[in-house]
Amino acid sequence: MSWKDEHVVVIGAARQGTALARYLVEQGAQVILTDARPAEELLTVQAELADLPIEWVFGGHPMRLLEDATLICPSGGVPLNIPLVHEALREGVPLSNDSQIFMEIVPCPVIGITGSAGKTTTTTLVGRMAEKAADAGLYRKAFVGGNIGVPLIAQVGEMTPEDIAVVEFSSFQLELMTTSPQIAAVLNITPNHLDRHGTMQAYMDAKQNILTYQRPGDAAVLGYEDEKAWSLANQVVDRLYTFGHQIPYGLPGTFLWNDQIWVRTDQGDQSVMPITEIELVGDHNLLNVLAACAVAAAAGMPPEVMRAGVHGFGGVEHRLEFVREWGGAQWFNDSKATSPGMTVTAMQAFREPLIVLVGGRDKDLPWDVFVNQVQTQADHVILFGEAAGKVRAAFQQAGQKNGTNYTVDICSGLDQAVETAAKLVHPGDVVLLAPGGTSFDEFTDYEARGRRFKELVLSLPEKE
Repeated sequence: MSWKDEHVVVIGAARQGTALARYLVEQGAQVILTDARPAEELLTVQAELADLPIEWVFGGHPMRLLEDATLICPSGGVPLNIPLVHEALREGVPLSNDSQIFMEIVPCPVIGITGSAGKTTTTTLVGRMAEKAADAGLYRKAFVGGNIGVPLIAQVGEMTPEDIAVVEFSSFQLELMTTSPQIAAVLNITPNHLDRHGTMQAYMDAKQNILTYQRPGDAAVLGYEDEKAWSLANQVVDRLYTFGHQIPYGLPGTFLWNDQIWVRTDQGDQSVMPITEIELVGDHNLLNVLAACAVAAAAGMPPEVMRAGVHGFGGVEHRLEFVREWGGAQWFNDSKATSPGMTVTAMQAFREPLIVLVGGRDKDLPWDVFVNQVQTQADHVILFGEAAGKVRAAFQQAGQKNGTNYTVDICSGLDQAVETAAKLVHPGDVVLLAPGGTSFDEFTDYEARGRRFKELVLSLPEKE
């Protein structure tokens, strides 16, 4: 489409918003970029876009921005219930976002991956497989991004029909989507982001959008062992693939047999690799590898490409990332664990005595599943940030019923939490940052929180 003379308001000057603003201006649109933060907090971003004729509005989103606006583009982190978006809908001004615009113009096939947990690791694995496939001549080039790394709207001009794009989609991005990728994967759906979506059904509806607009010839990949993901099977338009420790007889996908990953396609069953060759920690990461192989199979990639993509992959930064050994204990950074369920999954990856650091900003999710896991596994819990009081209350309620066999400390922030962990640690322990909440009470994002955790751990003085 032509963007010449379009008047677009982009809300939010983070990665997605700035990438979209640059693309639209370069295509001839008149763009207003608005952010709730004051101008002095966005000096770096302004400098990056200084070569473009963008109008900036700081400190809020005034209604005057709707004057002459032909399109409103909220970034992923911007709730759709803010007054400006509400008024735009009332006035009939259409909404879009960087992901939707990318899907409308991308010239090559797209693999889209979503889920409540594991989507970043799985997307990274599929991206590695796609790059190996490009090396083997199946594609000209593989592009990987979306909700991780680079928003692919920034690279769409480089793409050709002979390429492949591997994209991670969040529920925030999918809320507005009216186009689905040719290969769409829903790994799992567990309670998450209810502070944004309001209800579990609204959250599920957003995730389902990755499938809703598929066409005949497209493929869907659903986690068979996840009840809510598998419940979307009746929404699949054409080909259905699945993954799990076992899969239903006759369905294509991936499964385990004789300590190996196998893939089932119309060519029959083929071995991909022994699970002993996987460097990732935890059964949940084994499922992520199974999911990635199933997605690759749906895209027509052969087993040798899948195996090559897994080899040498030790994980994504801030996802069960090993930081160092200190005090005889291993310290892990799982700052991306931003829901209580993800914290539990991280804990289940270990058998050693656990010191777990939990907190941040609560997402209106229940903490009982985490409390129950602590009672069977952890020795020490260190709470920090805004959510500390709510989590402490959940422990107190559980303690009245079941007693306790662990300690709970409350700290003001992450720095104090690491200091407390260092005092509690014993040889043979695992110290795990798996917050269960967002980072926005103390940090700009989970990556900044993870980086600070690593700085703190790496700076711990050697014990005498």
